[in-house]
Amino acid sequence: MKINIITPLVLACVLGMIGCTPQKSDQQTSTPEAYDTYADDVDFMSKYTDILNLNAPDGQGRVAVSPALQGRVMTSSARGREGRSFGWINRELFASGDTMEHINVYGGEERFWLGPEGGQYSIFFENGADFNLDNWYTPRLIDLEPFEILSQTKSSAVFTKNASLTNYSGFEFDMAIERKVEVLAAEEVFEALGVAPQKELSVVAYQTTNSLTNVGNQDWEKESGLLSIWLLGMFNHSPATTVVIPFKPGSAEDLGPAVNDAYFGKVPEDRLVVRDSVLFFSGDGQFRSKIGLSPQRAKDVLGSYDAANGILTIVKYNQPEGVTDYVNSMWEIQDAPYAGDVVNSYNDGPPEPGAKPLGPFYELETSSPALALKSGEAGTHVQLTCHFEGDEKALNRIAVQVLGVSLVEIESVLNKEK
Repeated sequence: MKINIITPLVLACVLGMIGCTPQKSDQQTSTPEAYDTYADDVDFMSKYTDILNLNAPDGQGRVAVSPALQGRVMTSSARGREGRSFGWINRELFASGDTMEHINVYGGEERFWLGPEGGQYSIFFENGADFNLDNWYTPRLIDLEPFEILSQTKSSAVFTKNASLTNYSGFEFDMAIERKVEVLAAEEVFEALGVAPQKELSVVAYQTTNSLTNVGNQDWEKESGLLSIWLLGMFNHSPATTVVIPFKPGSAEDLGPAVNDAYFGKVPEDRLVVRDSVLFFSGDGQFRSKIGLSPQRAKDVLGSYDAANGILTIVKYNQPEGVTDYVNSMWEIQDAPYAGDVVNSYNDGPPEPGAKPLGPFYELETSSPALALKSGEAGTHVQLTCHFEGDEKALNRIAVQVLGVSLVEIESVLNKEK
């Protein structure tokens, strides 16, 4: 019998626009199990697929990448092979040897996807299909097809893929994809974040440069549908993980709501706290919920802090100034197909009381604008993912400078609501 992961996954990872009945918040605070090391995860995955091990130029940073899964970053470590593994890996699916019909959720802390998921320009539904689970299929291109290795060094790898996709409205996209994964030296990481070097910390950071080129004869235009580059990361949770997302302050009348928190039903107050220019969202893996920010609100950075294990994660991406067209993934024929979110975060949990969660894990996601590319033009989305471990004062300095809040505030704000 095949492992039945289809329904939990879709509920957990891709039904971002489908409303669900709110659930009573689960305030479980159990102690996390002993962590898997980078070596544990890499050695396990290597039984089933080839893994590229990339090393930081100057230290113990390690990044594991899967060519068979579209150049996906599967996991990373700031302290060598025996350090903590940061990416969530779906060992059950790897070990089963099965492939699923609708999607294959192998996990990984940065996967390359394309949007939109729903709507009249969807690439997950065939023309004329009703928008429901039975008709939803992840394009094989971003699910099971391998990317070719164009080049590789000790600290980087470049992957390529030529492909065609047809959207719900029948427009065919002929594309060339290039994805570069590069592990940065610590000095480069701190410079990119605009903070002074913190030598007390262990760090691993990788930057991915993701390009999509229109290699067809037809221009890609809004009237026939556009694509976006969509990067999603699944990370290991703890009972004390809090996602932190700074945003542009202002009134709802001028900028719209600060956050869209109704993906799976409104998020309970003890799991989402919104201040004037920053929000805090639980990433404890115990309650299925998702949030998103519009281009009018989103900044170019988000992060999380795992207070139980002393891990600060920062995600920074290129957000073109003044661009407001982002694909809409709502599962319906849309009035506003370019009014989508820029950044998202998802917290896993049981899809219903008594059911098993998919992971659990939590996600950080970013998207490029809708790419209106003329024939021969390319669009690029760049993302930097950083993990820091070590001295709490040094971690706090980064949190304050990059996210605008202290570790004490991050650690306490959701607890105050309970």
